[in-house]
Amino acid sequence: MALTGRTALLAALGSLPVGILAPSWTGLLAVNAPLSLAILCDYALAAPVRTLRFTRSGDTSVRLGDAAEVQLTVTNSSRRRLRAQLRDAWPPSSWPAGTEQASSRHTVTIPPGEQRRLATVLRPTRRGDRQAERITVRSYGPLGLTARQGYHRVPWTVRVLPPFTSRKHLPSRLARLRELDGRTSVLTRGEGTEFDSLRAYVPGDDTRSIDWRATARQSAVAVRTWRPERDRHILIVLDTGRTSAGRVGDVPRLDAAMDATLLLTALATRAGDRVDLLAYDRRIRARVQGRTTTGGVLATVVNTLASLEPELVETDARGLSTTALSDAPRGSLIVLLTSLEAAPIEEGLLPLLPQLTQRHTVLLAAVSDPRIEEMAKGRGTVDAVYEAAAGAQAQTERRSTAEKLHRHGVVVVDATPDNLAPALADAYLALKAAGRL
Repeated sequence: MALTGRTALLAALGSLPVGILAPSWTGLLAVNAPLSLAILCDYALAAPVRTLRFTRSGDTSVRLGDAAEVQLTVTNSSRRRLRAQLRDAWPPSSWPAGTEQASSRHTVTIPPGEQRRLATVLRPTRRGDRQAERITVRSYGPLGLTARQGYHRVPWTVRVLPPFTSRKHLPSRLARLRELDGRTSVLTRGEGTEFDSLRAYVPGDDTRSIDWRATARQSAVAVRTWRPERDRHILIVLDTGRTSAGRVGDVPRLDAAMDATLLLTALATRAGDRVDLLAYDRRIRARVQGRTTTGGVLATVVNTLASLEPELVETDARGLSTTALSDAPRGSLIVLLTSLEAAPIEEGLLPLLPQLTQRHTVLLAAVSDPRIEEMAKGRGTVDAVYEAAAGAQAQTERRSTAEKLHRHGVVVVDATPDNLAPALADAYLALKAAGRL
């Protein structure tokens, strides 16, 4: 039983004249006895909570930043009118701070044997699965003096997907891809590409592209034109270790890497390449393999990344490299989304790079912090000088690490969170243009 504010107000109003005019037990009894009887009658007339039936429907997934609507159908199977307040509880991250009360609470009146549909709008602030908690119901009597209270559990899960903000860059990269793929006037020539057609020789053409047999059958010199190969294998490896939990501005490094992964997946599948995904720190956290359809690959990758979180452990770079080697068939493009910290790369990755680069094309992408560049330019105060020294040292270490990777034949992309996804897509297209894919 739950008493309402109306009950307290009536008790206070009744006790006031008694305390002034007839302060005695008899006076208190004269006021409280009728009020107690009214409370009991009101409680008895309130619709029972246990007999209510609930069903859910609505959205099961939503992109981070968008709204999801989950509908709750309430059926009053009792013989009394239901006058109730409901709280449809979800985890705190299901709404922006301060909006939970307005979004999760509903007031409803349902006649006997009827049902009503209520809508709870979620605006999640984090990726992952959001599971409905319990529905708390407070059923009031007709006088509004007291209420029956109880709860029901009605399971429902809404998966919050990565926002994929970099999809705005997809049209321009697809246009470039169509040029490389020979669907426009631009055709590429080079080793490791598919033969497209013959055309007349133009001064400046690579003499290795001359088709001597075709030239012998006609009066003009003929050269071969090529188009980028399709159905190449791409393995995207996400480092989910300690460094991926760090935030650059308002964006965790892992989320920036996920956004770049989604843009590269969308672009590569449109190019006809096969994309696999591996998330690793000290063990495999997620894996996507064997998907072939364009839409199916991207949807599966998005769904897999939704619940992926950083692990506060040091990444086993050697184990990551070994797993990548075992997963990728020879001649693949291996994309490592990790940090450019010197110690793990020099101890774990560099010893295995000759084996990686001998079998595959390796591209390493890392999130850089623009704050480091700002620190390196600091002047004026003593604190700024110390920050400048620290920023300059960090920049030097990243450049040195990148140069070591370059010497081993690794393509390195080092960009801020906002620029990482388009920079990685451009690097992929550059490898295609160079005939390395």
